[in-house]
Amino acid sequence: MNNDLDVICGRIMLLFKRVDQTRYWIQVANDPYDSSYNFFFNSQRRGKRLKSIPLHKLENYDLRYLEKIIDELKQETNLTIKFIGFADMRWPKTQKIIQWRRDNLE
Repeated sequence: MNNDLDVICGRIMLLFKRVDQTRYWIQVANDPYDSSYNFFFNSQRRGKRLKSIPLHKLENYDLRYLEKIIDELKQETNLTIKFIGFADMRWPKTQKIIQWRRDNLE
């Protein structure tokens, strides 16, 4: 496994508690100003506030590398992955659109 992926998965395992009536997902934010991708672990219990905890920052600002990390992350975890700041961008390998909506602020 990749070192970046090891860090992300290790931190997810520490935070994922499997609490009833709680949604869990991973959020990946594109930061073009800092040339990095930021990973967050989000959880929200029914009727409670959203908790967003930073997981890791990918310094390798390459979409091919990010696509590889995301593919491996999907194999390691069953969590939903949401993307922010990727409007009008496509994955290099599959050419699928990364983020469908511009305003993914839920």
